[in-house]
Amino acid sequence: MTKYLIKAMILPMTGPEDFFEQGEIAIEGDRIVWVGERGSHPVDFKPDRVLDLQNDVVMPGLINTHTHAAMTLLRGYADDMPLMPWLEKKVWPFEARMTPEDMYWGSLLALCEMIRSGTTTMVDMYMYEDETAQAVLEAGTRAVLSRGMVGFDLQAAEKALQENIDLFNNYQGAGEGRLQIMFGPHAPYTCPGEFLQTVKQEADKLQAGIHIHVAETKAELATIRERYGTTPVRWLEEQGLFGGRIIAAHSVYLDDEELAIYKKYEVGVAHNAESNMKLNSGTAPIVKMLKMGIPVGLGTDGACSNNDLDMFGEMRSASLQQKLVGSPEDLPAYEVLELATNGGAKITGFKDIGKLAPGYKADLISLNFKQAHFYPRFSIPSHLVYCARGSDVRTVMVDGKILMENYHLTTLDEEQICAEVEKRAKRIALEV
Repeated sequence: MTKYLIKAMILPMTGPEDFFEQGEIAIEGDRIVWVGERGSHPVDFKPDRVLDLQNDVVMPGLINTHTHAAMTLLRGYADDMPLMPWLEKKVWPFEARMTPEDMYWGSLLALCEMIRSGTTTMVDMYMYEDETAQAVLEAGTRAVLSRGMVGFDLQAAEKALQENIDLFNNYQGAGEGRLQIMFGPHAPYTCPGEFLQTVKQEADKLQAGIHIHVAETKAELATIRERYGTTPVRWLEEQGLFGGRIIAAHSVYLDDEELAIYKKYEVGVAHNAESNMKLNSGTAPIVKMLKMGIPVGLGTDGACSNNDLDMFGEMRSASLQQKLVGSPEDLPAYEVLELATNGGAKITGFKDIGKLAPGYKADLISLNFKQAHFYPRFSIPSHLVYCARGSDVRTVMVDGKILMENYHLTTLDEEQICAEVEKRAKRIALEV
């Protein structure tokens, strides 16, 4: 059980006024045991190693609440298109040719990028998630995984559901609790009511949550209106999907009654500003959600619709988009940081991440602040949201284990992964 003492500027995300310009964090095993001013740790704490990061800001690891990790294989393959043609003409034909091994390497590439840019936890929905689970276990990060399911082909839907059940049985709690499993029905427009009800029953049996795309586009609203005479959120409530842990990705088009439904069932929202902008999906009413007390986290979506997995870029975009449609006072810097840390922890169900405080998991990152774009230092939260880039991350730790030190990945062979993905992605593109 390694003991670390980290000396740095510390933003613990325990309150807007909490910041240690010369601070320290004591870590024993996978837990934080002390956070405070330099030299304040208990006298009986004897570290095995001291990390002197006095030019860095240390903060909680970022939590990406909605992505499709192995979509890194499609990065740059299908750009500048509306959602449905993008899916039907590009994404789905490509995905149909992806093998489990392709998914494994694509997931590893995503994890390289996430670690490099400060993401320590992801919420993923895709195919062959057992391969993604293996990649996560190798990388040392934290993840919530679900098997994406489309429900119109009954035989394929039943197979996908069984794969999600198997995923839960094989990986729930794996990696000393770093892996959690949810169920992943894709969306209201791709899953009939009877199938959604079956998914909900199976999830409830296992006390697992549900991760689903909801109200992402105007086209989705029109489809649900034509089929069922109502809206996606109202229809999902009629199917009994809500109740228990629900992560509703996107949630762009919600009226006040639907927001009240979210509030009633404590639905968590995964907000994906950059994907929503790139696909011209719209602007989610995040400010209104937060005022109502609806839990919100941030996500990048997949690398095919973003095109990166940089949560620092996502924070900046999320704030600026809300200001564009509302007020310059909307979604200020510290509030955005809360969405990327505490907010993500709330909607994923991890109770001991998202803050740097005694008893919390030692999931943290450091950013090199000795760079021109971080001066003058009027506001550390402001710089983290409006100035920082993922490439500023120097150190990454999850569960008290160092995954990147001085920009060097310690658990993954990045050069091999990049070469393998390049080869595999080009092969698939030729087959489509």
